[in-house]
Formats: sequence, structure tokens, C-alpha cells
Amino acid sequence: MTTTALQDHVDEIFEDARWMHSQAVERLEQNDIRDAAEKAWCATKRATDALILALMGEEPGPTGFTSNCLDDLVESGRAPDSLQGRYYSRLSQLHGACFYTGACNRHTERRIRETDAYITDAEALANG
Repeated sequence: MTTTALQDHVDEIFEDARWMHSQAVERLEQNDIRDAAEKAWCATKRATDALILALMGEEPGPTGFTSNCLDDLVESGRAPDSLQGRYYSRLSQLHGACFYTGACNRHTERRIRETDAYITDAEALANG
């Protein structure tokens, strides 16, 4: 993949992440917190995939691979621990607890809304 094609694909994935986050906020405003949580998780996953593609040259695929690649980026110093913590927080709380089991809590809405900052931070690292 050429550098231009790679960057275009990274940009497309970030655009998808932003769109998914907008859908999450829309669902939140319609009082569907579980669907909002899952859409915010999807936005987080997509933004992380774009970051990994930008820094490692390959899109990781399933969540387990995304998690492993993000861990590698943190270990190598190419991504901060704070981004990793925010990623795992969303994986556990938005995707696992809220969406799958309905165990949404007082922090769920904040995590959903703050996903836009996660996307922005991942994009800044990707453009770095």
C-alpha cells in the first residue's frame, strides 16, 4: 500500500469512528444507553485500529489483535499508558458490562461522551 493510500485508509477509519460516536450520542439522547455504549465502544475500536494502521502499517482486525497491538505500542513508547487505560475502560465497561449485561453505571454516560476525546487523541498520535 502506498503512503498516500495508507493515509487515506487511516483517515477513512477515523471518519468512521467519528460517525459511530455521533450515533452513540444520538442513541444516548434517545435514552438507549446500552446501544449508545456499544456504538461508543465501536468508535473506540475503530479509532484504535486507525492508530495502529498509521503506526504499524497493518489494520489489526478482531478486538484481541487490536488490544495486543495497542499493548505493543505502549510498551514501545509510541502510545501513552493513558490511552491504553481509556481503551480498556471502554472495552470492559461499555462493551462488556453495559452492552452485554446491562450493568451500566453512573460513569457510562461520561465514557460515551468522552469517546470523542479518545478519537481526537488517537488521531493526533497517528498524525504525529
